[in-house]
Amino acid sequence: MGKVTGFLEVDRQDRKYKPAADRIRHYDEFVIPLSEEATRNQAARCMDCGIPFCHNGCPVNNQIPDWNDLVYNGDWRRALANLHSTNNFPEFTGRVCPAPCEASCTLNLVDQPVTIKTIECSIVDRGFEAGWIAPEPPKTKTGKRVAVVGAGPAGLAAAQQLARVGHDVHVYEKFAKAGGLLRYGIPDFKMEKHLIDRRVAQLEAEGVAFHYNVHVGVDLETEKLVAEHDAVVLAGGAEQPRDLPIPGRDLRGVHFAMDFLPQQNRRVSGEPLVTNEPILASGKHVVVIGGGDTGSDCIGTSVRQGALSVTQLEIMPRPPEKEAKLVTWPDWPLKLRTSSSHDEGSTREFAVMTREFIGADGAVTGLRCERVDGKLAAIPGSEFTLKADLVLLAMGFVSPVREGLLEKLAVTLDPRGNVAADVKSYRSSREKVFACGDMRRGQSLVVWAIREGRQCAASVDAFLMGETNLPR
Repeated sequence: MGKVTGFLEVDRQDRKYKPAADRIRHYDEFVIPLSEEATRNQAARCMDCGIPFCHNGCPVNNQIPDWNDLVYNGDWRRALANLHSTNNFPEFTGRVCPAPCEASCTLNLVDQPVTIKTIECSIVDRGFEAGWIAPEPPKTKTGKRVAVVGAGPAGLAAAQQLARVGHDVHVYEKFAKAGGLLRYGIPDFKMEKHLIDRRVAQLEAEGVAFHYNVHVGVDLETEKLVAEHDAVVLAGGAEQPRDLPIPGRDLRGVHFAMDFLPQQNRRVSGEPLVTNEPILASGKHVVVIGGGDTGSDCIGTSVRQGALSVTQLEIMPRPPEKEAKLVTWPDWPLKLRTSSSHDEGSTREFAVMTREFIGADGAVTGLRCERVDGKLAAIPGSEFTLKADLVLLAMGFVSPVREGLLEKLAVTLDPRGNVAADVKSYRSSREKVFACGDMRRGQSLVVWAIREGRQCAASVDAFLMGETNLPR
């Protein structure tokens, strides 16, 4: 490494946030980047640790020590090339990835991991600013035609990889714009959407054709799609939300998070809401059920819309403040995580189960809840009620939506309802149909979607070019 003793000499320093009182007034990103000098100093902290566990922590297997060394030595362009060799969209992961690589960092044993995510974001942002990132169209075309269904991170990664080796790639997206959850789920204050538009323009210049407002299985027959392409990649998301079928579920004001979040993203971008029922937190007492990232996004959006109060309920017990390092490291630890949205004005309640939605005149007015123990058994006498004018269900996603595409394509599904596809070849039960991302593995991270899109593209390319030893 360029600075072998850097981790002994330089303290961890990460990006900071603009004050909450200021950032809740808009939907722009509010992270303050580190200076070039500070970023290079942070890269100097990367240890010559022998076994880079960060490689295992990172789903796309970023060569983290390599580009840390290049950044420390000021060779930003080579660092960018190295980063892009494993990750098509580091500006996405550099903003919204939870950074399992940092949890795996050797320095995390003393709670001082290298600021890998920040350095990654700095590399790619500098690359765009310097004009180093340009389209890479293929020199020759193969004459093979590939359909990619879904323009989320898995579909975009697969499309880019396939286009760059010369295949004619067509992406079919049911919404008006590309990006999937990046576009319609993740709020703009976490990732502004011009970042997606910039990458889509790059893909188009590389030969990828996008077909928007085309819902395969509804607007376009699946058999026609399969017949007109040499291979089909299923890269849609796991969009079937987990429901809470308790008394009062049909009251007005009880909504899935993914009915709420896309509306605000569309407002910010000026896109039509595609619904006659606006969902707004303005002037309301909001309860978010679910303690994950989607719930956090609901909190930040509700605060910006002017909610009177925001309460987040989580059925699991409150996690410990710190993990037991010698037990969990280098794996992803269970510990209390506080997001920027939590700091903007919300209350969190753990070990709470919602038993009933209470309403009046057909609209929700509150929740009847009770506290549970570590085995999720009700604690006698712990019942209480919460006032609520808007309830947002953010309890995760169970599988892809079966109606339409999957139903008509008749591919085999696994016991969880995902498309059953080989973990190495990504081939489904149907000839020339492949599946990757959340469509195959279920609800997961953006970085996993990019990894699967890349690997699936390699398998599709091998299939199209006549390799016959692919696993089924």
